[in-house]
Amino acid sequence: MAGDDNHGPLYDMSALGFVPGEVATVTGAGSGIGKATALAAAKSGLAVAAWDIVTETVEATVAEIVANGGKAFAITVDVADSAQVANAWNATIRLGDCRYLVNNAGPPSNDDRPFVENVGRALGSVECVTSAWLERVSDSAASVVSLASVAGNFQGGGQTISPFYPASKTGIAGYTRWLATKCGGRPRANAVAPGMTLTPRTIPFMQNPAISENVARVPLGRTGYPEELAAAILFLLSPAASYINGVLLPVDGGWAVA
Repeated sequence: MAGDDNHGPLYDMSALGFVPGEVATVTGAGSGIGKATALAAAKSGLAVAAWDIVTETVEATVAEIVANGGKAFAITVDVADSAQVANAWNATIRLGDCRYLVNNAGPPSNDDRPFVENVGRALGSVECVTSAWLERVSDSAASVVSLASVAGNFQGGGQTISPFYPASKTGIAGYTRWLATKCGGRPRANAVAPGMTLTPRTIPFMQNPAISENVARVPLGRTGYPEELAAAILFLLSPAASYINGVLLPVDGGWAVA
């Protein structure tokens, strides 16, 4: 994928130690960071179980992977529904043990459902998906990367519309650290904290003057591309990161330290 106004280059990261054909599950793979991660995983030789709540978008991701010579299959699933998650895992493991998991799916920051419900959807779903994965493939699980955020972890998050978002993203970082110590590296557990990243969810907000002011404070002087997040996710997921466990990595152009 060549870069354009909303996308950066998509890198082949197969040299990071992935075994061709191993299975990686990416939730929220229909768009944005999840789609970029699914495409990068496939380009790096992994077979991708692409999960998303929207059938049309996840099937489009899979079609793009297959058109480029990769292997992928689409599963429509609401990760906040434990019964759907169980069915999705049962379908996924029929194709082989899933060694890698990327927890990317979650509600948008401006979702107006009640606070407790949204925390359950954003944070509870990560625990639900991960626990169900480990129940099925505990002997072969290698690595999980979950999507937190700069909001709540490095900044107050008051620029977000709904308070559940920074609260949940902080919780994901805490859950990641718990996994890292509880599981003893089987799997390794890490998280990334995106800053302002160009995705279908965020692009409509980029005209907001407050957002423009935030972009101006980023040392790199721009927003990030989903492919740049995907590269960080694939690195943490990979065997090349074999001694990295329990990390929350900001991928934000330096915004958190500005």
